[in-house]
Amino acid sequence: MSEPNSNSVPAAGISVAGGMADTTAFVPGGRSLEASRGWAWIARGFEMFKRKAGIWILITVVLGVIFIGLTLIPVVGTVATWVLFPVFAGGIMLGCHALEQEGRLEVAHLFAGFSRRAGDLVVIGLLSIVGWIIVIIPVILAVGAGAFFAAAQGEPEALAAIGPGIAIAWLLAIGLAVPIYMALWFAPALVVLRETPPIEALKQSFRGCLHNIVPFLVYGVVVTVLSIIAVIPFGLGLLVLMPVIMASVYVAFCDIFFSA
Repeated sequence: MSEPNSNSVPAAGISVAGGMADTTAFVPGGRSLEASRGWAWIARGFEMFKRKAGIWILITVVLGVIFIGLTLIPVVGTVATWVLFPVFAGGIMLGCHALEQEGRLEVAHLFAGFSRRAGDLVVIGLLSIVGWIIVIIPVILAVGAGAFFAAAQGEPEALAAIGPGIAIAWLLAIGLAVPIYMALWFAPALVVLRETPPIEALKQSFRGCLHNIVPFLVYGVVVTVLSIIAVIPFGLGLLVLMPVIMASVYVAFCDIFFSA
């Protein structure tokens, strides 16, 4: 992959779980890290949250209001959510970068993606829709086939046979969704911080996640446990957890794609 041009976000180093990552030493496809890094990304994300807790919470609230508002618009709102999500994610990555390099974070960073490579970020959003359509089609076929054969036989026992079809559909959905999440996870960061073209960003993100399956398993388990805890007090814990996850994506990106 080519080096970023003069418009790329400059930085001498980024603090990560294992020390300082040299942003001039980009690792195409990412480097493989030990399992403990999965927890370290979250811990470092929490440190970033504590530095500007009030701003982080405000960003989370504003983002939540925007997406809730979009969901109220039939069809168009759903499409807009998927298309705009990478744009907002890119802005948050720029905010994380500013926080690490300059010690500042503003609510305006949430919208920074609209003025920095917005077209590429929108393309990622459109490609994500295509990806989810690819996931949905086999799921519908799996459920539809089971329902069709059950209805054709017209017996209660046959209708009960729909259950295995639904189980297969869920397995298909999970199996197909994981690669999509892997491709999307670091794509916005690669676009806004490395000026990577959309398709290449998706490839690089997928490879970076693939090289770190074990750390991400640890990360996933920890996030799941924290999510359960966060929703207990009327969901208020999400005002902390969501910013921590946002920041942890940036930390993981720096940790995986740059040499320490």
